[in-house]
Amino acid sequence: MTKALRVAIWVLAMAAMAGTVIAQPKQIRVGGNVQQMNLVKKVAPTYPVPMKAQGLEAVVLLNVVISGEGVPTSISVQDTTVPREFTDAAIEAVKQWQYKPTLLNGEPVEVVTTIQINFSLAK
Repeated sequence: MTKALRVAIWVLAMAAMAGTVIAQPKQIRVGGNVQQMNLVKKVAPTYPVPMKAQGLEAVVLLNVVISGEGVPTSISVQDTTVPREFTDAAIEAVKQWQYKPTLLNGEPVEVVTTIQINFSLAK
């Protein structure tokens, strides 16, 4: 168990014993002790025709905020050197995704995650 996790548990325990209410964080990052979100609707990206015609492939990494309702609310591209045709197609697809809301102590919370979209011509 990491020191940060031990400290967080200690703070929560002390607050519980004191009867203090601790506010939920506005956003949490998936990983560690936070369970992966459940994707319930996934729309595949459309392969950009000009990129396909040129035989180009790409991997697009997106930073995404998923709302407490399970919908992507903020999407940004991690690597801006990827051709815009690929990043635009990836963003358009992910905008349509739907997740089961992530709960923290029974309450829905925003989640920050990274999504990888692969554009590959290999079959």
